[in-house]
Amino acid sequence: MRIVLVGPPGAGKGTQAAFLATNLSIPHISTGDLFRANISRQTELGKLAKSYMDAGNLVPDEVTIAMAKDRMEQPDAENGFLLDGFPRNVLQAEALDAMLKAEGMKLDAVLDLEVPEDEVVKRIAGRRVCRKDSSHVFHVQYKKPAAEGVCDVCGGELYQRDDDSEETVRKRLEVYHTQTEPIIDYYRAQDLVVTISALGKVEDVTARAMDALKSK
Repeated sequence: MRIVLVGPPGAGKGTQAAFLATNLSIPHISTGDLFRANISRQTELGKLAKSYMDAGNLVPDEVTIAMAKDRMEQPDAENGFLLDGFPRNVLQAEALDAMLKAEGMKLDAVLDLEVPEDEVVKRIAGRRVCRKDSSHVFHVQYKKPAAEGVCDVCGGELYQRDDDSEETVRKRLEVYHTQTEPIIDYYRAQDLVVTISALGKVEDVTARAMDALKSK
């Protein structure tokens, strides 16, 4: 299957993408991983992307599109892929359609993870990260540490990242609504969208997603 995964920040796209890709035996292709891989390998596209990022600017669509095209042409993506974070706007969606059409392919489904805005804010603004090891993540409501402000794993101080403040989260949601959400209507016109609730346990959301994809 060739699937695009969409949803607001905090919807759990990364978590669901990993489970779904494993269940469907297709590679999970995320924009963040594409950038990191190209930058670490110092490819021409990676150098170009880094120059924009270092200047505090968004990486232009054409660079992101070229990275995605290169990744989708790798042997492991021959029988399908799950795209996470790409396309992020209608221009990129149109470019993806053109790429696939040129290869005689098409998307099978666009999986839309639906989460109420207040829940998104609660999920992200409640995160607390360990200063010693950022892979240790807790939550003031859903995953409380044994001692407030202290990492259960290593005893490091837990803090709220600037990116996780409520004000920043709401700004990120605004960007999602204006830039990315329009691709849902774009794909709905092609009868590709399946929308599921991303509330509840991770495994329940995955089961919901797998059931929804069977309809495609």
